Amino acid sequence: MSDLGALLEIASAAVDRASSLVSRMAVGEVRSKGDRDMVSNIDFAVEQDLRDFLARETPELGFLGEERGSVSPARQLTWALDPVDGTANLVNGIPLCAVSLGLVSGESSVLGVIDLPFLGQRFKAARGLGAHADKQPLTPSARDELSQAVIAIGDYAVGAHAHKRNELRFAITQLLAERALRVRMLGSAAIDLAWVASGRLDGSIALSNHPWDMVAGTAIAREAGALVLDAHGRNHDLLSAATIAIAPGLRQPLLQLLTDARKQVAE
Repeated sequence: MSDLGALLEIASAAVDRASSLVSRMAVGEVRSKGDRDMVSNIDFAVEQDLRDFLARETPELGFLGEERGSVSPARQLTWALDPVDGTANLVNGIPLCAVSLGLVSGESSVLGVIDLPFLGQRFKAARGLGAHADKQPLTPSARDELSQAVIAIGDYAVGAHAHKRNELRFAITQLLAERALRVRMLGSAAIDLAWVASGRLDGSIALSNHPWDMVAGTAIAREAGALVLDAHGRNHDLLSAATIAIAPGLRQPLLQLLTDARKQVAE
């Protein structure tokens, strides 16, 4: 594998560029890209700028962006970018959005940089090199009781068959309301994962796994010491259908909650 330390520096420089664009650009035109889904001029500008920058700096690596797809996706190492994770928040003036740039090796996340431009927070990690916010090591929560845990959930499904797809999400929300200390929906998977890594959240549940959303945060959370699993407790990878990030002590109670939610939907 290429030098992850050097690639982390390149990723950090790329995210510096992206965060500057997000901070100073006007949102501009907002277009629909599906049922209750949107993309802004900022999304396109950031993705094009980083696509060009990374092509110059790492021409041997592939690139996958949320808005314009992939370049050389068959390569062993591929960048995965969400230029603005939380576009709906951004266009409504809610500062919970992030630039998320990760690196995939095969089916595994090996590096990530997440920047929250309106909150002044930066999270980064590479496999074997630790996870940090600025220069401070990241450490997940030590909680082991769901009744004391704050758990984030991903957005509800939209589009075709959303009602059916949301049945499990609604069941999970109901059980979390009954068992957890608090439930949060922040509107950004990158923030959820970064905040699990830092202990601000005790866990996050996303019943989706778009690589541009999850690659960077998975690398950061895992390197910090959090668990990143699929909905059945197996190790999460690029092909997993769901992304569950949790403090290690919450593995059993949270996986039991997911099992109970599936049973509830099946009844």
